[in-house]
Amino acid sequence: MTTRTERNEEKQKEIIREENREIRKKIVLTSLKVIVILIIVSLSFFLYTTYISSKLITVKEERITNEKIPESFDGLKIIQISDIHYGSTILIEDIQNLVTKINRRNPDLVVFTGDLIDENYKINSQEQERLIKQLKKISSTIGKYAIMGEEDSNTTFTTIMNQSDFTILNNDYELIYKNSNNPILLIGISSSINKNSDINNAYRYFNEPTHNSNIYTITLIHEPDIVDEITPSYQTDLFLAGHSHNGQIALPYIGGLIRKQGAQNYINEFYQLDSSQLYISSGIGTTGSGFRLFCRPSINFFRLSSK
Repeated sequence: MTTRTERNEEKQKEIIREENREIRKKIVLTSLKVIVILIIVSLSFFLYTTYISSKLITVKEERITNEKIPESFDGLKIIQISDIHYGSTILIEDIQNLVTKINRRNPDLVVFTGDLIDENYKINSQEQERLIKQLKKISSTIGKYAIMGEEDSNTTFTTIMNQSDFTILNNDYELIYKNSNNPILLIGISSSINKNSDINNAYRYFNEPTHNSNIYTITLIHEPDIVDEITPSYQTDLFLAGHSHNGQIALPYIGGLIRKQGAQNYINEFYQLDSSQLYISSGIGTTGSGFRLFCRPSINFFRLSSK
């Protein structure tokens, strides 16, 4: 026969066991809640960075003022697009949206600074025709120009851009006129990563006997780091570059985090280089991880002014 003390001890043990069961139950429930929250947060982060942040194309507008710009070019509108990487996070519906955003601004010049098709994507002939059809719809009052990036296949790129009414400026230049005999100079340089760049040939205008040494010059480059090879020898007023995607993942007050070959020194949106300005597009598509954070895809929209 058990004593009262033994019965009390057994009762206390039972109470402790019940308390322990309740504690374990709370731990399990809390752990499950934490796991569910982590799954929801991770899934939301993935969906946002891959399917929302990478799709929300923004328009970045800048006014470029320089006394070298002829008065006839006052108010000239330039649209820069870059790094479409078709087949990454960008498909034909996104191109349609892109074309609509461009045409709403009624640009005078449209420039593309490289990487049209993603290197890991095999575009078929039907898609290629659809892409050409959309890019051909891009309107401009003066012209559309393009250079090649390191991921651009010469044959595919040339076919698509030529049939879309883009003039390819690979290590070449063109004088741009608007309602007067005073032009601006547009230069295009091919990808330096593929060792296709030829700076001296691209800038050969300045070696011609009739050249204007004070002409306002815009240079299209894919990899921004090539400016360090150009500026010691040639004067450019405005560089428009791509490739870096502005880091694709950026933090406030810090800037882009992912640096690539060809964009080690220059990665963010803007740099003042003595008398030259360098603007770098965040691109339209994505590379690598395929997601963006605090770095939305963009169209760069410039207005020129001589005053």
